Amino acid sequence: MSGVHAHGFALIQERELPEIRSRVRLYRHERTGARYLSLTNDDENKVFGVSFRTPPSDSTGVAHILEHSVLCGSRKYPIKEPFVELLKGSMKTFLNAFTFPDKTCYPVASTNLRDFYNLMDVYLDAVFFPRLTEAIFKQEGWHYEAESFDGPLSYKGVVYNEMRGAYSSPDSLLHEYTQRSVFPDTTYGLDSGGDPRVIPQLTFEQFMDFHRTYYHPSNAWFYAYGDDPEEERLARAAEYIDEFEAIEPGSDVPLQPKFGEPREITEYYAAGQDSESKAMVTVNWLLPETFPEGEKAGEVNLLFNMLEHLLIGLPASPLRKALIESGLGDDLAGVGLEADLRQMYFSTGLKGVDPDEAEEVQAVIEGVLRDIAENGAPKNAVEAAFNSVEFELREQNTGSFPRGLYIMVRTLSGWLYDKDPVEAIAFEDDLASLRKRLDAGEPVFENVIRTHFLDNTHRTRVTLLPDKSLAEKRLGEEAAELQAVQERLGREGMERVIEEAEELERLQAAPDSPEALATIPRLQLKDLDKENRIIPMEEKSHAGATILEHELDARGIVYLDLAFDLLAMPDEYVPFVTLFGRALLEMGTQRRDFVDLGMQIASRTGGIDAGSFTATIRDTGRPSAQFLLRGKATEDKAGDLADILREVLTEPNFSDRKRFKQIVLEEKARLEHRLVPAGHMVVANRLMARFSPAGLMDERMSGVSQLFFLRELSKKVDTNWDEVHACLEAMHDSLIRRKTALANVTAEAGGLAAFEPLLKEILDAVVEDCDVETTVPEWLRQFGETETGIPDTEGLAIPAQVNYVGKAMDLAALGYKYHGSANVASKYLRNGFLWDRIRVQGGAYGAFTMLDRMRGVLAFCSYRDPNLERTLEVYDESARHLAGLEMSEDARSKAIIGAISDIDAYMLPDAKGYASMARYLTGDTDELRQQMREEILNTTVEDMRRFGEVVVQGLSQAKISVLGDRNAIESFCVEQGVGTTKLL
Repeated sequence: MSGVHAHGFALIQERELPEIRSRVRLYRHERTGARYLSLTNDDENKVFGVSFRTPPSDSTGVAHILEHSVLCGSRKYPIKEPFVELLKGSMKTFLNAFTFPDKTCYPVASTNLRDFYNLMDVYLDAVFFPRLTEAIFKQEGWHYEAESFDGPLSYKGVVYNEMRGAYSSPDSLLHEYTQRSVFPDTTYGLDSGGDPRVIPQLTFEQFMDFHRTYYHPSNAWFYAYGDDPEEERLARAAEYIDEFEAIEPGSDVPLQPKFGEPREITEYYAAGQDSESKAMVTVNWLLPETFPEGEKAGEVNLLFNMLEHLLIGLPASPLRKALIESGLGDDLAGVGLEADLRQMYFSTGLKGVDPDEAEEVQAVIEGVLRDIAENGAPKNAVEAAFNSVEFELREQNTGSFPRGLYIMVRTLSGWLYDKDPVEAIAFEDDLASLRKRLDAGEPVFENVIRTHFLDNTHRTRVTLLPDKSLAEKRLGEEAAELQAVQERLGREGMERVIEEAEELERLQAAPDSPEALATIPRLQLKDLDKENRIIPMEEKSHAGATILEHELDARGIVYLDLAFDLLAMPDEYVPFVTLFGRALLEMGTQRRDFVDLGMQIASRTGGIDAGSFTATIRDTGRPSAQFLLRGKATEDKAGDLADILREVLTEPNFSDRKRFKQIVLEEKARLEHRLVPAGHMVVANRLMARFSPAGLMDERMSGVSQLFFLRELSKKVDTNWDEVHACLEAMHDSLIRRKTALANVTAEAGGLAAFEPLLKEILDAVVEDCDVETTVPEWLRQFGETETGIPDTEGLAIPAQVNYVGKAMDLAALGYKYHGSANVASKYLRNGFLWDRIRVQGGAYGAFTMLDRMRGVLAFCSYRDPNLERTLEVYDESARHLAGLEMSEDARSKAIIGAISDIDAYMLPDAKGYASMARYLTGDTDELRQQMREEILNTTVEDMRRFGEVVVQGLSQAKISVLGDRNAIESFCVEQGVGTTKLL
């Protein structure tokens, strides 16, 4: 059908692609050259995106700041933030934007067709006709602020503070410095997100010029996916494209010239004064283009993805295993295979390394690669890598990410550089070809390692060293820089800075007119479903164990969640739960070592993971606390999944002290390194631990308490292994019992029927033990009467340039009974008052509310926040604002739609099965959820005010946790009369 025309688009390519169950058509707009990839299928979760090639020429973050700014009003929608209005009143399943090193993407998704078209229209108008003003540039990018004519000056801006947070994370820095080392001569050697030290060099004129240059149909890649009519997709895009003439944007991304010899780079990250932090080391290779020229481009790409799995994808993978067992570090470092750029690169190494042992880390890596090249890759590792990649490709399980969006990003990895986008998603022929080569005995991986690693002179070694004085040094440099600016400005200039900051604050605080707000297209309450969608569930039992079955379209895959009641286990074992789960799967069994076990799991299943579930049971205050093993396999390999689980559960082997010590060190390193990127969740855990047994258990298993526990345990493994080993054995004896087991299975009808006898075999193999303790544990009975160990107000200090500020209150203790209007009020605060005060005016990256409706707890938390006390004040102001709320009918409707969007969140089959299990465990019945929906739909302003009044009452007994910048935290703690806890 090549040459067919529609709305100015010429059809370039068409084919059916069974791999993604889609008809694929590639179009090109004849006048402007805009490209359009259209995938039509039966997926109700529709996706649209427009992407631009945006290679920066410096590290001012112009692409990132522009990504934020174009969503702050446009030609058709002249309000301050159309993006936020969509968040308030859309049934979106995805609404955001991404800045990559060489592209900027604007995707939306929804299962509601009208809503989907609304999102498309707002985003198209935003990117092509944004209302870019200097005030928006200052708000989203950067600007000066001063409290008086005498100063001091400071930098403010949303992206500026976001990147201060990113540059406080050693992992983020390592990624950034690694990529720069591999691509020093191209756009990839710059930071498209923005280096905080460079961002203030960006001018408004440069910002505007960047938009004029790159945000044009001639530099655009359009994409659509789902069950919506293709004709309408093209028409809606053409409505905007037709206003432009072709240009030459000059956005090509050049290839990095090859090094003649390897290079070594040393950089630094800020460590705390009391920190025992060590170095991080990566060894990195430039690889071929992500989709190189030639007929086998897809196969080459697939080969490198499999090689990554082979080398480091599993705990037992040869390179990962050698690095961890070397004792040179605590956990793996590096991104592995980076395949979203024009050229791939591979990066691996260790964190927690002695600075003098960087060469030894490199020697281990090169030694493993040389051994594989000379002696061949282990056959079980090859099979595990092949099966893992094949399973991922066929399952297409993208979690909460829409499948269509994953496919969009995947296609851009070649399409953006003028390659055929289908190469990235048509994998069957490539899989078959690669399987044939491997079966024929061709040394496929050995040749790749020899050519692209051992003989490759384009190699770097990056060493990231801790510097305990760096944070203060950077603050001093910034202060000196701002002082020089202040002196250069003089009094007249400082007056202008203050006036401009006040004007910006005035603009930020000024409400949009009702007429302007009315331009935003949105759903009406009558468009919403009145009934919840029910997840099918059939409850059964076998030999005392509970079985839940969910018949869903699972694409031929069986998903299994095995849960065991943690309350049947002595309380002192709670901090061991995460380690126990890893030990079951990563320490081997009585019949095979951990290498063989790991390879069996990877080559015969889609993976098995351990975890935990904790939540409050409705109307009881009691926790549901479960240890989980979550596995999946294709229907034809469900028997293999059952065999492995039976072996893991009944024949564990916890005797390898060295291996367990490695697991402890890895977990400790991971918790330490997530303090900055996930600081808001650390704070949220600490807050919730004060109010419920479920929250306290979760914090002890995954929060700050767990970090302290791991630090002590890492020593105890060396000094008293017998006691640690006995704990693991005792946990198994008390936990893995049939009477406390629940099996949750999600599959199609045939898969459920075939798996049922296999599941019964697993349960039969587990010890029955009729005497399992079923009474309420003593600690649980006394919760609320004894101390949790967490003070009412606490400060947690880390070497960061931003804060995470949390405050929470127990509404149930005030007599509050949950009503669905609380969801509406919480959503309104998050997307309204908190957004305006903490993000827009305060310069934080974001703020949110969390409502535990089962326990009656409300929490506030901010993310990458330059403020602390001011944010706590805003939380209090938000409660008072809610208690005296006046809002239009339009605003009320939006808040209701936003709350319904949350409870109707799109889920893939395995997520539906898991959600149904969680509801079962907490007593969250379909009837109660329908009641919640009706209460949300019928929420009045008075309902929201009543909720606000309760929140105001709760302020006096609220708990506070703040995490972040050491100086800010210590100052806060002195003011509050509490001690500071130093985490790093």
